[in-house]
Amino acid sequence: MDTVMKNERDIIQRIQKDEWMMETLQAVQSLNLPDWWVCAGFVRAKIWDVLHGFQERTPLPDIDVIYFDRKHTEKAAEKKLEQKLYHLLPDRPWSVKNQARMHAINGGSPYLSSVDAMSKFPETATALGVRLDEKGVVVLAAPWGVEDVCQLLVKPTPYFCETKKRAQMYEERVRRKKWTSIWHKLTIVTLKNA
Repeated sequence: MDTVMKNERDIIQRIQKDEWMMETLQAVQSLNLPDWWVCAGFVRAKIWDVLHGFQERTPLPDIDVIYFDRKHTEKAAEKKLEQKLYHLLPDRPWSVKNQARMHAINGGSPYLSSVDAMSKFPETATALGVRLDEKGVVVLAAPWGVEDVCQLLVKPTPYFCETKKRAQMYEERVRRKKWTSIWHKLTIVTLKNA
């Protein structure tokens, strides 16, 4: 089995060949959400699984669906969207979040778009999203690039290095996630002076 994944093209090709991932993306696309992406662990785990030569998909605690809609920022709208997705694919752990309101929860300036929100995720390897274009082709967003995730490197995004509080949040998160217990080849960057 080929365990090479070096660039955006490799990632997109792997996802396009993955029936489960494509089915997931098609379900989200059917909602016609503005600026939608399926992000974070959905993309990251696929890459790490391939690079570790895993035959079986690592189960995801959730499938993060994000979108950006300034007009409808009530949490109830997100729950309705989750229910629609559960109706389409009941075996998936859906989590839907409108990034036009998430800055208030995460504490910071309003996000400008879903990709801007992704750039403020804790790790560069998590700041990834995929969606389908109108022709059903996978599009990848990687505000900090794919080099770190493809090199099995976990490090904070620049946003999480800006303040001591965020740096501590990053440290606590990578400890809590225990990713190396699943993906043993990972290198976790710690911020000792955080």
